[in-house]
Amino acid sequence: MADMATTGERESTRNWTFLTNHAHVLLAIARNPTARLRDVADEVGVTERAAQAIVADLEAGGYLHRTRVGRRNEYTLNPAGRFRHPAEADRQVGDLLALFTKEPVAGTTP
Repeated sequence: MADMATTGERESTRNWTFLTNHAHVLLAIARNPTARLRDVADEVGVTERAAQAIVADLEAGGYLHRTRVGRRNEYTLNPAGRFRHPAEADRQVGDLLALFTKEPVAGTTP
């Protein structure tokens, strides 16, 4: 019986993550600011339409800016943007970007 409980616990922990799809998309773009949304969607594990909606949310929230360069988009991130949840509103998203990207993101706090 204990084995079933342990197995059930392991299975239930696989259904959630600490980061939202919005965070995953922001991190994917931070790693590759000229990535196609198709590639971002594949990396995050969402549809291309979902990735487009998330990028629109992030742009409307001031977390990134999209610039058309030829046939592609290039994204500029705003690391000074604040987290939306009140529990983390005193922190900048640049802190998250710095934690999960190899290169420091300009404008992040140490």
